[in-house]
Amino acid sequence: MNDAIYYASWVDYFRNLLLNNLFFPDTAYQLLGFHNDLDVLYAVVEQPFVKANEKTDLNIVKKFLENNGFRNTKNHDYFNEELGLILEDLHDENVLTQNGILYFIDTVFFVVSPK
Repeated sequence: MNDAIYYASWVDYFRNLLLNNLFFPDTAYQLLGFHNDLDVLYAVVEQPFVKANEKTDLNIVKKFLENNGFRNTKNHDYFNEELGLILEDLHDENVLTQNGILYFIDTVFFVVSPK
């Protein structure tokens, strides 16, 4: 469940879901519906379960993203200037490795104006 608290609006949250599904179809979100709890609205989403069988090497994540136009800006955050996309929170609990393949879960995309 997600209440979109990290986003300026629900539209930004839904863009995040769509961008995750476009860039990382192996871990595509499915929007199951909505839940209201104590006057807080939550989106209920589901992703395929990925069981990591090896430790994620964040240098490999960085190289993969750089090869796809994303520049590391700080820690586990990236920016694609051409597309106007920020991709954040890609630490080793949000990028899993299974049989040498990277799986991105719980991504955080933001759309900014491309340059």
